[in-house]
Amino acid sequence: MMRNGRAIGLSLLAVGTAAVAGYVLRSGRSRASIARVEASIGARTVEDVPSTATVVDVSSDRLRDIPGAKRAIERAVDASADDGWVEVTFADRDAWSVVDSLRGALPYYDGCAGEYNGVYVRADDRFVVVDAVGWAELEGQTV
Repeated sequence: MMRNGRAIGLSLLAVGTAAVAGYVLRSGRSRASIARVEASIGARTVEDVPSTATVVDVSSDRLRDIPGAKRAIERAVDASADDGWVEVTFADRDAWSVVDSLRGALPYYDGCAGEYNGVYVRADDRFVVVDAVGWAELEGQTV
């Protein structure tokens, strides 16, 4: 139970950070003022898939088109379930597109009551949940 609570807290932190960064970017600052942009795709194996989550097959073209997603899924499947999340991080100006693509091109599940947020993927005989978060450093301040 404690592990699920921590996961919920981390998910809320990630969503909150992305929301604040999006607000700052859209509130009049130009993209030219961005010093550094990063994004991470995280993946972990799960035992149970929520009954209302749509499961995507690992061979999906839309999933394959998202940079780093397949690599994160492969790492999660190779790692022990107890290892938690594995990450693939991008540090370029196109990093935001990874987050937008994952959440826009695939059925994103908003978890509740200890469930994980993300895209649920079937990889052979395992299930993996994949999520992405991005952040930016603006004029010397991390948002």
